[in-house]
Amino acid sequence: MDKNSIIGLVLIGALLFGFSWYQSNNFKKQQAAVQAYNDSLAREQVINMAMDSLKLMQGEDLSGTDVKVQGAPVALAYKDAGLCRASEAVEQQIVLNNSKVEIVMTNRGAQPLSVRLKDFKAYGADSLMLVKEGASDFNLNIYAGESINTRDFCFDVVQANDSSVVMRLNFDGGAYIEQAYTLPEDSYMLHNELSFNGMSSIIPRNVSMFDVDWKLTIPRLEKGYKNEKQYSKMSVLCADENMPELVGKNGKNDSKRYDTKLEWFGFNQQFFSAFLTAGKGFSSGDFSIKFADEKNDEGNLMTCTAALRSEMDGADGSYGFDFYFGPNNYRILRSYDRHYDKVITIGGRVIGLITRYVIIPCFEFLGKFIHNYGIIILLMTLLIKIVISPLTIKSYMSSAKMNAIKPEVDKINEKYPKAASDQAQALKKQQATMALYKQAGINPAGGCLPMLLQFPVLWAMFRFFPASIELRQQRFLWADDLSAYDSILDFGFSILGMDHLSLFALLMAVSMFFYSMMTMPKTTDPQMAPMRFMSLYIMPVMMFFICNSLSAGLSYYYLLSNLITMLQTFVIRKWIVKPEKLMKQIEENRRKPVVKSKWQQRLEAAQKMAEAQQRAARR
Repeated sequence: MDKNSIIGLVLIGALLFGFSWYQSNNFKKQQAAVQAYNDSLAREQVINMAMDSLKLMQGEDLSGTDVKVQGAPVALAYKDAGLCRASEAVEQQIVLNNSKVEIVMTNRGAQPLSVRLKDFKAYGADSLMLVKEGASDFNLNIYAGESINTRDFCFDVVQANDSSVVMRLNFDGGAYIEQAYTLPEDSYMLHNELSFNGMSSIIPRNVSMFDVDWKLTIPRLEKGYKNEKQYSKMSVLCADENMPELVGKNGKNDSKRYDTKLEWFGFNQQFFSAFLTAGKGFSSGDFSIKFADEKNDEGNLMTCTAALRSEMDGADGSYGFDFYFGPNNYRILRSYDRHYDKVITIGGRVIGLITRYVIIPCFEFLGKFIHNYGIIILLMTLLIKIVISPLTIKSYMSSAKMNAIKPEVDKINEKYPKAASDQAQALKKQQATMALYKQAGINPAGGCLPMLLQFPVLWAMFRFFPASIELRQQRFLWADDLSAYDSILDFGFSILGMDHLSLFALLMAVSMFFYSMMTMPKTTDPQMAPMRFMSLYIMPVMMFFICNSLSAGLSYYYLLSNLITMLQTFVIRKWIVKPEKLMKQIEENRRKPVVKSKWQQRLEAAQKMAEAQQRAARR
């Protein structure tokens, strides 16, 4: 590159640098001027808004009045002067009352503010507030030329008394949105009628939906946090279904979306619920539930959120909604014929049938005559034991016979000491044992099958007691609440996940140990030793840890069941099954010709085959 080219390039670079510096400096000056102009406009806007607010308070019509910020038109607050007035109005409260519930309504958002159930008390409190003031936010979002959230406006109270209230959100020109609430006597249901009147000129024709949002924080109401959390959840019933789907079951945070038509949803605490049912259904919905920590300062249990969409029939129309604020009582929920009762945890198809048609009717029948639920549980346990006694007696008879022939079984075990490792000896031992059972008239499955048939009843009771509101805050002996754990010792700290000692759970575990001692015969058979150890020690300890935080009524029932079973076993062994008589029967049967069953024939065939395989292997 020659000298002239270099000089040319340097001059061009200098010119570009000078031009860039000039442009940058000029841009900064322009920005400063624009900022000064905008600041002036902002100050003017504040002054104008203050003046307009003053005029609005004096009753002047400001509809259509706009101010400008940086050249763009911005509405003062709302386009409609009626909405402006409603957004600044004073909040009012209206109390709805009947024999069951007290609902405080607020005209801000035309929604329930608080709910008190009169027939119940929260644990450690004088009343039960299912909805505390400030814990609920119910909102409708409607597009009427602009997005309107009803929570932002104070409705005009048109009519109010102890059982009903009518509130309106008025627009300019006479149009209004009306919320009418009615609380019937002796009911937990609050009916809501939402209507749009004269809104055809305000709501655009292409608007076919409005949104329903409800966020509710439910406080802790029971003694045991773990139990209360375990049985609290959200429920959603899809159209044309009879079983609701659960959100957040087993006390877990959860969220779900449904893009199908929904009939209702519910926020379900262990013993109380808040349902919202739409007469025309919801077209879709998002639901979420979040459980609070046990030690939270506010004493909350969970926060539930529902965001739903509802179809509109037009700008003018009415839509019915029903709020249920009340107990999870099976009979009460079922009386509304909306499948509310399905939220009560009573088990699946088989277990649910036993609970619904046997246990609940029995419990309610006894409750009509007896008010002490500890005695009711005792009588119900006796009644159940009597009903299933044919099964249990057969099981106990088999167990008692097994105990009586134990010496003979031990002789067989001594005769075949290598049965655990030698297949041929194992088959011979099994054949000899089955022959002994036949001589004694023992069915090997006789003790197991009846116990398996009893298991659904035991499981039904396991599901029923923690969900039974009848046991809630019922005292018995040292337990102050049969629906929660009974504590005779609070540790003040956690040991293996426990911070207290339940006496009913401890007594239940001890009774389980002694029952196993009575029914599990002592044996030298190494194959039976693990099962005996499991029944004697592992199962009682496991049941204690499981029941320590569960319903005291449940542990009490299992304790009674074990004690009654032990008594039945003692009676059978003492006066019905006598070992000397049984041994005499065995000797007599041994003298009779042996008639081999098909099972024994197959067993002998298998034994011969095993022996043949062993001989072939030795060669």
